Amino acid sequence: MARRIMNMLLGVMEWGKILLPAGSLRFYPPQFILRNPVLEGVTAAFQSGLEAAVIVFHLQNMNELSVLKGKSQQGYFMKQLKKYFRHAVQEELKEEEIIALHDFYGDVVTLIMKVDVDKNTLSDMDHVINGLLYYVEGSLQKHYPSQQIHFETGYMFIDKKHYSISDSIQKAHRQAIAMAEKRLAVKYDDIDYMINQIITNKNIRLLAQPIIDVATNEIRAWELLTRGPKGTAVENPLPLFSVARQTGTLYALEMLVLEKAFEQIKKAKCRQDIFINCTPLTLGNIRFTRDIKNLLQRFTGISPKQITIEITENDSIEGLKNFIYNIKMLRLMGFRIAIDDTGAGYSNLSTISEIMPDIIKIDRSLIQNIDKNSLKESMLKGILLVAREAGSLVVAEGIENEDEASVLTRNKVDLAQGYFYAPPTVLNMEMAT
Repeated sequence: MARRIMNMLLGVMEWGKILLPAGSLRFYPPQFILRNPVLEGVTAAFQSGLEAAVIVFHLQNMNELSVLKGKSQQGYFMKQLKKYFRHAVQEELKEEEIIALHDFYGDVVTLIMKVDVDKNTLSDMDHVINGLLYYVEGSLQKHYPSQQIHFETGYMFIDKKHYSISDSIQKAHRQAIAMAEKRLAVKYDDIDYMINQIITNKNIRLLAQPIIDVATNEIRAWELLTRGPKGTAVENPLPLFSVARQTGTLYALEMLVLEKAFEQIKKAKCRQDIFINCTPLTLGNIRFTRDIKNLLQRFTGISPKQITIEITENDSIEGLKNFIYNIKMLRLMGFRIAIDDTGAGYSNLSTISEIMPDIIKIDRSLIQNIDKNSLKESMLKGILLVAREAGSLVVAEGIENEDEASVLTRNKVDLAQGYFYAPPTVLNMEMAT
């Protein structure tokens, strides 16, 4: 009992200095905090069906900065650092997305934010992190032009299934710090061991969501969606793939997904088209086409013409020297190529012109409430024109009601998927024929 009370007190002390999103962000000294606003914010996020992520920014070379020789200089530097992070968060995020901004230890700043795992992607997380760093590092560089200022980052999702949300917050924070520091410490080893065990034991599941012909309302294809071990913090794909990316196991995880997909197609004796997701990082791996050929040899009877490789995320393909070559090789083997997330806040039209995909998937952010937003419908028409010019079919994602579906019909969109038509489920023989 005494130990539990001590842990609770340490938790309050640990999260004592907090920047809250009420009005303008500012510090609240510990003596004025009568309740734990972080705990309340995370709990509220969970209750509204969202996830919460802890993002850590670790000032990697703080001990090397010549401007921090005296205590007064250190104090001024930290004051500037907090100010720039506060401004960056206000610029990059909506107020409703922010749970807290926290000054931890001095060389670590922590952002806790709400995340919608149904709508956000790994690239969305990267864009948030990179946007904040661009602002903060740029501002510090202007103030200290002779200093090389460098942050390392890491992030972790808070486990909503844990018996104690307070404990989950602190655990996620420690893990995010370990990710940021890239250290071979116990916490990092635990995370690394967890993801490697998932891959080694092939402990993932694939669900299938139908892709519907808008004109006939018939099922034309299935998209296979990944889920981590049931009942764990990485059951949802965003936490699962975020851990894999930060631990250097993303390629191994995505190859496991492809293996499981081939296995499931063969078991269900599926003859319909199948969409399988891959990130540009995996598609740009020098081993990718060789490993795909090995899978085809293992699972005889599966035709590449049946499979569409869906390029997920909006990672830049620049610098991925094998990416375009691998895409060409996949096409020669008979695979079709789709580009995901078109219209999602930042342009991937240059990628479309370079790849000339067989299928363009329109992001759900453009589709949501499209029946009430004429600008969104105009954007849809623009993407349809691009698709026709490229000779691509169009799939609209995230259809949730009949009104949204009716906009697709009148604009002659080819295909659609979403909960309005059917939720993801297990692919079986009856469904796949």
